Amino acid sequence: MKAFKLLNVAGAYWRGDEKNKMLQRIYGTSFPTREALDEYLRLLEEAKKRDHRVLGRKLDLFAFDEDAGAGFVIYHPRGMRLRTLIEDWEKKEHFRRGYQIVQGPTLLKKELWMRSGHYDHYKDNMYFTKIDDVEYGVKPMNCLAHMLIYRSHLRSFRDLPQRYFELGVVHRHEKSGVLNGLFRVRCFTQDDAHILCTEEQLNDEVKGVIRFVQDTMDMFGFDYSLELSTKPEKAIGSDELWEKATNALIRSLEDLGLPYEINEGDGAFYGPKIDVKLRDCLGREWQCATVQCDFTMPERFDLEYIGSDSKPHRPVMIHRVILGSMERFLGVLIEHFAGAFPTWIAPVQAVVMTISERFEAAAAKVVERLREADIRVEPDFRNETIGKKIREWQGQKVPYMLIVGEKEADAGAVAPRTRSGESLDMMSVDAFLERIQAEIDEKRLDQPKEVTHSEA
Repeated sequence: MKAFKLLNVAGAYWRGDEKNKMLQRIYGTSFPTREALDEYLRLLEEAKKRDHRVLGRKLDLFAFDEDAGAGFVIYHPRGMRLRTLIEDWEKKEHFRRGYQIVQGPTLLKKELWMRSGHYDHYKDNMYFTKIDDVEYGVKPMNCLAHMLIYRSHLRSFRDLPQRYFELGVVHRHEKSGVLNGLFRVRCFTQDDAHILCTEEQLNDEVKGVIRFVQDTMDMFGFDYSLELSTKPEKAIGSDELWEKATNALIRSLEDLGLPYEINEGDGAFYGPKIDVKLRDCLGREWQCATVQCDFTMPERFDLEYIGSDSKPHRPVMIHRVILGSMERFLGVLIEHFAGAFPTWIAPVQAVVMTISERFEAAAAKVVERLREADIRVEPDFRNETIGKKIREWQGQKVPYMLIVGEKEADAGAVAPRTRSGESLDMMSVDAFLERIQAEIDEKRLDQPKEVTHSEA
């Protein structure tokens, strides 16, 4: 070890269980050269600045409140606006790709979870309750209701594929010791979908999901890698079905010419999967999208379709998410952009501020004009210096600050300033709308893909 540094000490529960003894954990790191250690330490410092828990409070996006319970997110107006903008974009993309939006209940009878295999393989991570002496499980996943939707009608091969999409709220019993901001919570929303198709359609459907993931990663400016996870030790279904499912995923990846790593034994208990690991601007990897191939659940729930031979056949089920957990994705997004979101998803896109109270009427007209154009704008007509207002809103990382003083009020114009500190020439409100609308329409990314040695 040429270069070594102790980083910090912290308490940790043995095996992550708060009922066990608290232990002292010592963190350290070593590198073959001092230069490599220095770069790592710089990136650690940059990560601290981008910590989504700190920025979440500073930008008033979300909070965790012990009165509500550990691991449960409370979204504030700006945070919910950010999440809604992403969800609205996702809904449009799903409709465009032939998905139907559905919704299942939060509670389902325990017998269903036993039938699916979740009770045997996942019950320690589930919550249960009783209604009229009947036991119910709070859903940790959305697949059961989607199979019930499929089963509600007799299906023909002409009806397939069926693509069901749900922004489904799920609950998982995570131990207190592993909770970590938005990255690990007990209640979260998945952009979940299940595709039921014929074996002949399977290859095209898996490739369609992968292309959807590629388009989404490009949209947000993330690089990513792919990992194929195979049959775990505890699994349901025959070896023959597992081999068929695994080969189907491999074929789709190879057809698209995509490189991938093998992750032995880490598949879901019902089928193999392709995991997508996005890479943020600090080079850290995060699990987001997954595509899982499942021949077993349709068998357990006796799902069928009538084939061209007029005989019943078993469909194949694809489980998939694109962003994954909305909470985790938002946490990654906050840290990737350091809270300075691209204009198209910024919770507040512009703030109109006055130099003095004499110009409030003119500034109010600007606010009204921007709202009519669907720009997310906030007024700041406080009796404070313009310098203080600019500093505060720059700290809030709002893309544009529009200053209205005497010249601007007389001309019916604004003096824009960007969050990077650049002052633009005075322009008409229409000219500003043209500028900001172009940024929104292009979904322009303002941040570099990676924080380099010098930037950190």
